[in-house]
Amino acid sequence: MRAKAIPQTKPGDGKSSTTSDYVVAGSRIAAPRARPGLHLVATPIGNLGDITLRALETLAGVDLIFCEDTRITRRLTERYGLTAELAAYHEHNAEAIRPKILRRLAEGAAIALVSDAGTPLISDPGYKLVREACDAGHPVTALPGPSAVLAALSVAALPTDRFFFEGFLPPRQQARRTRLSELARIEATLVVFESGSRVQETLADLADIMAGRQAAICRELTKLHEEVLRGAISDLAAQASELETRGEFVLVIGPPAHDAGILSDDALDALLRDLLQRSSVKDAVMHAVELSRRPRREVYARALELAKDSRPEEADGQE
Repeated sequence: MRAKAIPQTKPGDGKSSTTSDYVVAGSRIAAPRARPGLHLVATPIGNLGDITLRALETLAGVDLIFCEDTRITRRLTERYGLTAELAAYHEHNAEAIRPKILRRLAEGAAIALVSDAGTPLISDPGYKLVREACDAGHPVTALPGPSAVLAALSVAALPTDRFFFEGFLPPRQQARRTRLSELARIEATLVVFESGSRVQETLADLADIMAGRQAAICRELTKLHEEVLRGAISDLAAQASELETRGEFVLVIGPPAHDAGILSDDALDALLRDLLQRSSVKDAVMHAVELSRRPRREVYARALELAKDSRPEEADGQE
């Protein structure tokens, strides 16, 4: 470990600069200035001890750290004695801030992008910045580390050879059930983020649409009150009323059985209701047949019945 700062030349401006440092276990460690460019730094999803040494060295050596919420990232920087300036970059200010970041990169700055938790760009803003930085010829470097997706897959005790990451489901029930009906056709383990306020409703929808599958409910991963519940979706949904809903959830759903994939009556009705709100009976039937794997004649008859109240003139007509 080096306690003394070592003079360096700051690339791009010819000015003299010194190393910065960070603190680990009470020891102050010198960090050289980070190379110019955009650094995508994964940060802990809960336990602050999950930060990597490379991430700390980079965050200590950059000129600026862009984050979603400076209050959240400041907990990390204060824990490790990081002094780089923090600035906000999130979905509400991205269009205004992104050109400023690109200008700083063009001037030779070293900039880190972090999310509130986990790996940047995974269900977080950032891909447009990365795309434009690459188009402008600026170096873009990924510093891998914590990820709620991979952490949940690791402990779910479900197949991991193929998985599909969905992120957050639609908040409205009909749209959510439609999306779950689409996801049910994917022959892979599914990973879904959900809020505590909606997790019980989502489990109920999963039990209707993906009955028979195994799943895992992962709550507060890596944090003090981490909890993982495993079992059949129907059993987990039946116990949902007793579920502690405080915290952040990752739901992992096992792949369908080889003979699965045909939607139940309730799931078909939910799918058709949502489609009929957005399209004609003909288009709704075409889409529902593809998703449900049920006979077209059966789907068409059910669509006509559901459409009678809302679209009597179309329901009585031909396709």
